[in-house]
Amino acid sequence: MKHLLTKISFLFGITLFFVACNSTKRVADDEFLLTENTIETGVDSINANTLKPFLNLRPNSKFIFGMPLKLYVYNWGKPNSDSLFVDWLTKKPKRQKRWTNFLSERQLKNLGQFYVSIHEGRRESGEPPSIISDKKLEQSKDRLKSWYWNRGWFDAEVKYKVEKDSTNKKAKVHYTVTPNKPAVIDSLSYEIASADADSIYNIIKGKAFIKEGQQFKSENFENERLRIEQYFRNNGLYHFDRDYISFIADSLNENPRLLDIELNIKNREEKVLDTAYQIPFKVHRISEVNVFTDYKNNTNYKAKDSVHFNDKVFYASDEIKVSPKILSDAIFIEKGQVFSDKNRKDTYNRFSNIRVFDYPNIKYQKDPRTPNEDNLIANVFLTPKKRFGFTPNFEVSQSNIQDFGIGVNTSFLARNAFHLADILELSFRANLGSSKDAASSRDQFFNITELGGSLSLSVPKVLFPFTQTIIKKNMQPFTRATYGFNTQQNIGLDRQNHTLKFEYNWKPTRKVSNRLSLLDFQFVNNLNIDNYFNIFTNSYGDLNGIAQANLSEVDNDFIDPNSGNLAIPNGTDGFIAQVQNNELNLESDNQQLFNSIVERKDRLTENNLIIASNFSFDYTTRENIDDEDYFQFRSRFELAGNVLQGLGTALGLNKNNNGDFTLFDVPFSQYAKLELNYIKHWDLGNKNIIATRAYGGIALPYGNSRSIPFARSFFGGGPNDNRGWQPYDLGPGKTNGVNDFNEANLKLSFNFEYRFNVFGSLNSALFVDAGNIWNVADNVTDKDATFDGLQDLEDLSIATGFGFRYDISFFVIRLDFGFKTYNPGDPEQKWLNDFNFRSMVFNFGINYPF
Repeated sequence: MKHLLTKISFLFGITLFFVACNSTKRVADDEFLLTENTIETGVDSINANTLKPFLNLRPNSKFIFGMPLKLYVYNWGKPNSDSLFVDWLTKKPKRQKRWTNFLSERQLKNLGQFYVSIHEGRRESGEPPSIISDKKLEQSKDRLKSWYWNRGWFDAEVKYKVEKDSTNKKAKVHYTVTPNKPAVIDSLSYEIASADADSIYNIIKGKAFIKEGQQFKSENFENERLRIEQYFRNNGLYHFDRDYISFIADSLNENPRLLDIELNIKNREEKVLDTAYQIPFKVHRISEVNVFTDYKNNTNYKAKDSVHFNDKVFYASDEIKVSPKILSDAIFIEKGQVFSDKNRKDTYNRFSNIRVFDYPNIKYQKDPRTPNEDNLIANVFLTPKKRFGFTPNFEVSQSNIQDFGIGVNTSFLARNAFHLADILELSFRANLGSSKDAASSRDQFFNITELGGSLSLSVPKVLFPFTQTIIKKNMQPFTRATYGFNTQQNIGLDRQNHTLKFEYNWKPTRKVSNRLSLLDFQFVNNLNIDNYFNIFTNSYGDLNGIAQANLSEVDNDFIDPNSGNLAIPNGTDGFIAQVQNNELNLESDNQQLFNSIVERKDRLTENNLIIASNFSFDYTTRENIDDEDYFQFRSRFELAGNVLQGLGTALGLNKNNNGDFTLFDVPFSQYAKLELNYIKHWDLGNKNIIATRAYGGIALPYGNSRSIPFARSFFGGGPNDNRGWQPYDLGPGKTNGVNDFNEANLKLSFNFEYRFNVFGSLNSALFVDAGNIWNVADNVTDKDATFDGLQDLEDLSIATGFGFRYDISFFVIRLDFGFKTYNPGDPEQKWLNDFNFRSMVFNFGINYPF
């Protein structure tokens, strides 16, 4: 009841705040605040919401539930705040003197400046009231007419009516559009002065944006100009641009709405002294490609070394330090080709991705050796970046593992170390931390350590034979090899982690990205498995509970005399052995729980050897970082252990007691894993966005494995998943997170966000997250944790909440507040039982979750 009253009081207070906000506070008595625009479009296929953004007079932007929050913020700031402060200070004869004596003259001045800055800040962050004026109404009317004109309704009529509410100083504006009949393209003709331009246009005119019988639309004409320009400049017309294209519309026939359109492409004009000459466009070919590999942006550059390779000449002022083959593969301009803008842009992009050179400079010049200077010489100027780079970072951290930690993370980068335009990067990370739960018994503040490092090499080509016909150079291929090492002391199980990856990346199109990891190796070595029950305290509690229920039969040596509980690790290990040796009989429920505890302990403490290959596919329709109306599909498929399983007998690999092949006394993992991820964004305008995500993942063990390694399993909860639960707290199934780190091998997740702008760089969102993890086709037998059919979809947990996001141009700081709305693991009340601020989960993240 206490919590219910708190909620009611909070909601009542919020309601009073918004009721107290007066939207017409800054509206004069003879003015009206615009609250709504309505438009009768006159055409069934035209939605009024499409036209509203074009109006010059629009209502103030709305926050959730239609509240004009920015207007409230603006009204909260007082106009003429500087004079208001002076008036307040001098209103009473002794007030200024008292305040001067209490503070000082300088501090009182600062107080006045602070008062002014507060109110000016509110007005700058807010939005002034949208006041109706005849000027803005006429401008909106003209904009509507212009919108219709650009779509062929040349005679469209627009009228408006203002519906005033004099009592509340508010008004609505109703626009009525009478389009009349649209103009239609009756005929098309062409007048192209240059023979080369005419012959090229004949190739593409069948795919024109402008067609006979089509309603006039100015956008089609601009798109056609752009299409012609791109095609011409990609097919040899070096001097061409869209300014040479014009359209002449003739409506001097019996029906003025029938248009005769003439496409006109004139010759280019070149001035010699004061005389202008008309020069027909010609197709230009590349006669020579020169590459200056160490250009320094100065006029004193002199080449001392040169190499001819693949019809290109490579120059250097000292010696050529990058493989000509690598450079040639990055240059799409070839000798004998016709001039192509696309080839030039592809070359720019490729060198930008390589990261060894600054942005290249490509210049063309006429070849004086050819008749009429029809051919072009392409000069590619490359300026190398600094060869070495060093980046030190210092960080302070806190987590559920350590109470306080300090770390150093440094990286050293070497460009072109092997003369392959490669990037060699060495990074090192060291962390010292303090934890009251550390395995170390030494009385010192810093009692946990973590060390790690990685070495990677990236080369801008596919290092595999016979692949050039499949993965072409215009697909921006890269090969990357990485080795990583991490070791922990007094953290968890004191895990050592070794990784080795060898992968290829390429982009078949601008929208598609592929990654093939030929080798994805991971070896996890747990050095301190005796610490298991100190970490997984829930499992210890369950095991100790079983022991307490059978205390009379438990060996006294297993019990800590001080606490009366199982001692760690000797007592827990001894009790497990006692039960497994049938020296102690448990009730069926306890026996099942015991088996689950032991199975999980064995799985999480065993060393993992993973030798896998995987393939990732990514498709997106997103044009650029500002595009918020797109979808993205990602998939990843991984296979592990198949080669070793197939060669197990031939290689004479040993088997352990479970009949599994081992390599270096470690059973290797064998499984198949599939992940699918779909993201869709809808841009509603005015920074209002709906974002959704659907994710599914499954990993199936087989052959040499009966479970998925912890490092490759799925978990639920966290700032990028279900935000009503902490990471690893969700599931599996309806078990209600009984373990300390819950993971499983099947995952479903669905997310919805409505994102909107509050003011300035501050954005907000309302979200709904649904999802869970389950065990399937592995050695877990708990029905509450396994997925046995579609009926288990009722175990999808649901979280709702809100968040704030602050945009700092190059990244976004995100704070999300998640509430458990439906908890499938709650045995009594699944809906809204933990829907309160006490159980709220605070999530901090960088950038958007999807």
